[in-house]
Amino acid sequence: MKTFEQVLRKDEHTRQFSILVEPGGWRVVDRADTTVLRDAHYSDWHRVERARRAFSIEMSTLRAEGWLDAR
Repeated sequence: MKTFEQVLRKDEHTRQFSILVEPGGWRVVDRADTTVLRDAHYSDWHRVERARRAFSIEMSTLRAEGWLDAR
């Protein structure tokens, strides 16, 4: 189950930020096109919150560079 997902697009490129619920914790995934930049499993919610804040900062930077929300 996804607790968070955001997709941004610019030209033909895609960035996808996801937080998924898994047994024993959460999976945090950051993808650029088909490349996985980050794929981590956390059992501590505070680490997930930090990852979510990092996603927010990265998404703000991308939007400032012209990336648009795809969903």
